[in-house]
Amino acid sequence: MTEKVKTTKAAAKPRKTTTQKTPVAEVAKPYAPSPEEIRKLAEKYWAGRGFKDGHAEQDWLRAEQELRNKAS
Repeated sequence: MTEKVKTTKAAAKPRKTTTQKTPVAEVAKPYAPSPEEIRKLAEKYWAGRGFKDGHAEQDWLRAEQELRNKAS
C-alpha cells in the first residue's frame, strides 16, 4: 500500500506596508485672516445695513467666517 505524504503550505510572509509620512513643511495650516481684513469686511456689512448699531459682533463673526471659507 502506498502512503500519502501530506504537504503543508509555507507560512505566508507578512506584506510590506508603506507608511507615508507627510513632511512637516507640507502640513496645511488653517488660514487665519488678519484683524484688519476682518474689520474691513465687517464695516462693509455694517454699511450695507445702513450703519445701524447693535450687530457689530455678528458682522465681525460673519466677516471672519467668510474670509476663512474664501481661503479654503
